[in-house]
Amino acid sequence: MAQMSRTDTKSSALHKHVLLSEILSVTSTMRKNSRWASSTLVLAVRDSPALGTNMGLRISSPAYPTRLPGRGTREVELMAGFIELKRAINDMQDIQTADLTDLLSPFFSILRSPLSTGPITSAALSALHSFFACGLISPNSRAVDAALNELSSTISHCKFEASDSSGDEVVLLRIMTVIQDCLCGSVGRGLGDIEVCEMLETVLTTCCQMRLSETLRRSAETTMHTLVRTVFSKLYTLDPEEEEAKLSSTPDDDAAELELRMTVSTSQVVMAAAGDEDVAAAPIEHHEDVGSVGNDATPRTPILLDNRPEYGLPSILELLRVLVNVLDPNDQQHTDSTRLTALSILNTAFEESGSAIAEFPSLKAIVVDLGCKFLFQLGRSENNLVLQSALRTISTIFETMRKHLKLQQELFLTFTIDRLAPPPNSQLVKGNTPSMGSTKGRAYSPSPRAGAGASANSPMLQPVDGKNESESSTSSHSRLLVSPARGETRDLILETLSRVSGHPSFMVDLFTNYDCDTNCENLFERLVEFLTTALYPSQGLGNAEAQRNVQYLCLELLLAFVNDMASRANEETESPWPLEYPTTESLLQAKSKKKLILTGAARFNAKPKTGLAFLEENGLIYANVSADITRARSLAMFLKDCTAIDKRLLGDFISKPDNIEILKAFIDLFDFKNKPVAEAMRELLEAFRLPGEAQQISRIAETFASAYFAAGPAEIKTEDSVYVLAYSIIMLNTDQHNRQIRKRMTIDDYTKNLKGVNDGSDFSREFLQNIYDSIRKREIIMPEEHTGQLGFEYAWKELLTRSRRTGEYMICNSSAFDVEMFKTVWRPLISAIAFAFISFEDDYIIQRAIAGFRQCATLARHFHLPDVFDFVVVSLSQATSLLSESLPAQVPNYPVIDVEGQSVTVSKLSVEFGTNFRGQLAAVVLFNIVNGNGNALREGWTQIFEMFQNLFLHSLLPTRMLQMEDFLGGFTMIPLRGSQPLKSQLRNEGGLLSALSSYLMTPYNSEMTMPDATDADLENTLSAIDCITSCRLDELYSQIIQLQPEALLAAVRALEALAHERTVAKLRIDSEDAIPLIDDHPHQLPYDPASVFLLETMVSITSQAPQSIEDLWPIVFEHLSALLSSSSQYSILLIERAVVCLLRLLQILAQNPASRDQIYVAFDLLAGLPPTVANSVGEQVIAGLILVIQKYKDIIRSQTEWNLVFALIRSTMSHPEAARMSFDLIEALVADGPDNSVSPDNFSGLLTVLDDFATSAGILQEQQHQRGRRGEPVSSSNSAVIKRGKTAVDLLPTLHKQLVMWVQTSEISEGQAWKFMALPLLAVLGRQSVNAAREIRHNAISHLQRVLLGSPLTSEADQKQVEEVFNRVVFPLIDELLKPQVASRDPQGMAETRLRGSALLCKVFMHLELRESRAKTDFRLLWIQVLDLLDRLMNVNRGDQLYEAVPESLKNVLLVMNAVGILTPPGSTQDDLQRTLWLNTHERMERFLPGFLTDIIPIPPTATPPNAD
Repeated sequence: MAQMSRTDTKSSALHKHVLLSEILSVTSTMRKNSRWASSTLVLAVRDSPALGTNMGLRISSPAYPTRLPGRGTREVELMAGFIELKRAINDMQDIQTADLTDLLSPFFSILRSPLSTGPITSAALSALHSFFACGLISPNSRAVDAALNELSSTISHCKFEASDSSGDEVVLLRIMTVIQDCLCGSVGRGLGDIEVCEMLETVLTTCCQMRLSETLRRSAETTMHTLVRTVFSKLYTLDPEEEEAKLSSTPDDDAAELELRMTVSTSQVVMAAAGDEDVAAAPIEHHEDVGSVGNDATPRTPILLDNRPEYGLPSILELLRVLVNVLDPNDQQHTDSTRLTALSILNTAFEESGSAIAEFPSLKAIVVDLGCKFLFQLGRSENNLVLQSALRTISTIFETMRKHLKLQQELFLTFTIDRLAPPPNSQLVKGNTPSMGSTKGRAYSPSPRAGAGASANSPMLQPVDGKNESESSTSSHSRLLVSPARGETRDLILETLSRVSGHPSFMVDLFTNYDCDTNCENLFERLVEFLTTALYPSQGLGNAEAQRNVQYLCLELLLAFVNDMASRANEETESPWPLEYPTTESLLQAKSKKKLILTGAARFNAKPKTGLAFLEENGLIYANVSADITRARSLAMFLKDCTAIDKRLLGDFISKPDNIEILKAFIDLFDFKNKPVAEAMRELLEAFRLPGEAQQISRIAETFASAYFAAGPAEIKTEDSVYVLAYSIIMLNTDQHNRQIRKRMTIDDYTKNLKGVNDGSDFSREFLQNIYDSIRKREIIMPEEHTGQLGFEYAWKELLTRSRRTGEYMICNSSAFDVEMFKTVWRPLISAIAFAFISFEDDYIIQRAIAGFRQCATLARHFHLPDVFDFVVVSLSQATSLLSESLPAQVPNYPVIDVEGQSVTVSKLSVEFGTNFRGQLAAVVLFNIVNGNGNALREGWTQIFEMFQNLFLHSLLPTRMLQMEDFLGGFTMIPLRGSQPLKSQLRNEGGLLSALSSYLMTPYNSEMTMPDATDADLENTLSAIDCITSCRLDELYSQIIQLQPEALLAAVRALEALAHERTVAKLRIDSEDAIPLIDDHPHQLPYDPASVFLLETMVSITSQAPQSIEDLWPIVFEHLSALLSSSSQYSILLIERAVVCLLRLLQILAQNPASRDQIYVAFDLLAGLPPTVANSVGEQVIAGLILVIQKYKDIIRSQTEWNLVFALIRSTMSHPEAARMSFDLIEALVADGPDNSVSPDNFSGLLTVLDDFATSAGILQEQQHQRGRRGEPVSSSNSAVIKRGKTAVDLLPTLHKQLVMWVQTSEISEGQAWKFMALPLLAVLGRQSVNAAREIRHNAISHLQRVLLGSPLTSEADQKQVEEVFNRVVFPLIDELLKPQVASRDPQGMAETRLRGSALLCKVFMHLELRESRAKTDFRLLWIQVLDLLDRLMNVNRGDQLYEAVPESLKNVLLVMNAVGILTPPGSTQDDLQRTLWLNTHERMERFLPGFLTDIIPIPPTATPPNAD
């Protein structure tokens, strides 16, 4: 406690010291002036009676208080005040016990006195500043409130004698300092509203005095900013409801209102030397040589200080009102300099108060109405300083009060976009500019009708052109077009747009608040349209450099929009949609409905009948028809509420005779209850444009009269009276506001005109006066009637009306609308980003564009929009330079250089791509986007594979992507160049050597030789290779097979389209252009490595995606079928690869039983290849076929299917390796064992194939014999063909064995087995019994004999079957053996064969015919044929063994025939058959063996010899 006491004592001493020092400073300054130079002035003062009283004298004068406010202005009194204060201080022990008003009174007197000079006033003000600084003036001071009240009044009315301007301005600076000390210091909270207003007015007026120096005005402005921040910061501590309640409950005290009223004047002279002209007051008032600060010299009315509230909302409201009023561009009292000051201060106020200002309805009302109105008008100023400041303030207001400025923001953004849009007659420099609508200059219209004229609720913001009202009223419609901003103005506006839109939810908010609102513009679409269009250079807006900043800003806005959307998609910044807002579904429905409404309105404006039909068709009218709502009312409701309807057309439409019911329903929608007739007419006529025809106006007036009279208006007696009043109001409005009318109607004239029309009586004077005043003071402005300021005022009023109905601005960073937003703008958006990426050189811009591409791709995938993803890929692929319009048919021999053990091909593409940094960036970005996002890609696969194709042709693809797979040789590189195929040769190794060996890499030739690569070329190529490596193409290639079905299908389709273009389409074009050859050989395409690459890629992808084979097969097979159907017109390597690819796919197809039919369609296609082609690709065909059959044995189930397989085998038998593999397959199928696969379905086919193998061996043998080859003859030991033929014949008995088993087990009937299997098998053995190859021939005849003699099928054969054996097997065999040309095939071995044949003939005859069971069978004809053949065999070569063997064989036959009783000699018991047989036999044998028959079978002696006759 003691310590605190010591502190107070020390503080009091300091205060006393400061006070005395300042008294000395002021009085010293005063004595320097001639008025106080003499000391007699002080000595003469005897105002105080204290001395006489103390000595007992009676003094008649009244006692004076210590403080003498309002003391005279004489010099003595001013000095005496300081002397008395000094004496009083000396007597005080504690200065803090004195009233602050007493301590400051002399200083206040100096400040108020006109006798004071600038230096004296400056000293007094400096003293006050010291008192604030040291704490003498503090909240704890006694009577501080009264002191502050007097201080405010004194500062506001400060007077002094002017001297030099610089010194006087120092005084003003000190005034600013004291005001700042007072308001911003610790005592500021104790000020009242009036004091604050006085101080603010003083500083504000000083800021606006243009005659003051720049330094002083800027200092005052700085002080004003500080004061404003202090004042407006108090909004955070005030309770809005309480303050507004106080404001509304303030008594209507004119004096108090005047005290609180602030004014700003800029027309007075600020400072003048003594002797200048007298001028009015404020802020420094000069009366001859006397100056003052304040509006007048009269002191303020004293205010009771008891319970005085602190300053609050009233002073803040008054300051805001003053600042806003200064902005009025139509107020000629204020200059642009004054407005600049006000704008700066106002911006500070909004920055300080933030969103708190909107919590006070009184403050918000000023901003929403006059504040925005004046600011928007200044936003079209031609003064760049005003424009810049206005735009800054606008952006600050939107930042702090956006929720309450929905329609104001719509107006500003629409006007801004119109100002920034390219001129109507300009053309974009770049072609193919993305656009969502017309970009022509348009009149401002914040209605849904973009580009339409101003509607009743659409303020017109026109460029300032200096025309007066009369000039603007007669200006042409072209003036309504907003002139495009250029140069610095354009940059300022765009920078402001950037600031206004600088928060993540801005675009979402535009979409939800405007695009989803039927009565608002599609601001989101318009903004994106402008931003994307402005990114391209445009004529008429300066050179490219001048437009660059605009382009950068537009790109930044676009990329910010994409970035915000991507962040929401990743749920990084997304906010849930508030429950108090309309649901997202309802907003999206409103958006869809809005589109229909605008379309219907546009059609209605063009042709009402068509528009109504469209509206009805889409349920926009008549859908709500009920008992209460008629069709006419339903239509009227739409016409009244739809702001897109042309108001001129609307007035004409509803007033037609046919639409009288619609007119009645339309007027019935208005509520005229308790409304004056003038206001009712105003409301009606502002809803549509009154037509010009008198009859139409009459119908409207009549209908109005009926509706208004039904509302029960006061003083109006009849409906006719309303009709007359309505007409009179229309006429009065024209009379009072038409500039062409000079003599206007007075109230007396108006009263006289309406005399006696109220059902014969007059309206009261007051009634008509109200109508007259209403129209005279406020014109009824009909829609689309006025332009200029009048039209703007009306439209602004309508905007405010709409804003009260439209609700608050919804703000939410929600992703619920991103899909619809992105769908609407993705195409121009991505095009703009692509243009920026290609055109701009700035690294930051390129980096941002790359990020934009990535985010667009991410969004496309996230929203499942493959079209968007495709567009991104297409845009980037075009920037890579890896797409080539035409690829060469033949690849040049590019130099190949060894770099660290790796072969590097230096090609034209590698060099160019290595120098194209932007292209490399695009490539890396493109493939990084596609990697992992392939499922989002559709049409873009075409560009991907086009780039693959180009890179392949220039040896830039990874090795893995250059390989092709075979059944035999594993993987082989695709050759880039080919030569004419060599003659086919025997194959000793597996793999593709048969075809690839003929397509060796050719050496450089004169036509395709490329120049040597330089070091720079090599370096660029290495850069290109590094870039390709960074693209991770092999990863993308491996990801393709894992794609979802739809994306995979798109990828394969893209490959097929590219392959088709390079093969089928190219062949057709070349064939049409080629000159027909003499030998009619079809045109053949040269080898194209790209076509092989595309084919291999397509089939590799398909084969690795077996789960999608059913979907992919039709696409791939269509291409393969097209190639193989014209196989002779393509290079053999391409056809070989097509065959291999087809068979690879068949292995996958075989896994699905439902695809069996497709397999045999493919087999049929392969079997139909021309022989030359089949010979070349035979190995691949058979290899694939074997794999299919071995893996999927059950896939072949019918004879037709087996026949296709065998046809395929037979078509490739000319190829040695194919023949070997196919025979191994056949042998495995036929041979006894577990793998035996012989069935009734494949029996005939196997028989045919084995026959072909044996026949081919005979052909080889015959060819060798014809060539006369010396050396070791071909045989099964040294010839694979002979060996296969021999084995084929040896397999035939196995087939026979299988056949017998089927018959025995009744799997097939005997008849079918004989006709379709047994007999053909015997025929094959018979044919092969004359094979040129001896081994085959002998084996065949042996097998034939065994089968004929030992088969159950022949042993039990009937006569018909026996005859078939002889006629189709045995007899043809003997006939062939007897032919010389057959014998010449093997001259040395054919005799033995004939011998075996004769034995076969006799044995078979004996076995089949010479049985007791056939004794009665008539086989005479057959027997005679046997004898004929024996005759021929015996006499074919009399010198060989056959000549002796035949009689021996015949002897055995005859003995058997005689033994079984078939051939009996005459004399014995003979029937007719036996007798005829004997005679025929005897006759025939006598020709080649006379007497032989009777020698073998003697005739009994009693019998007559056959030739006895």
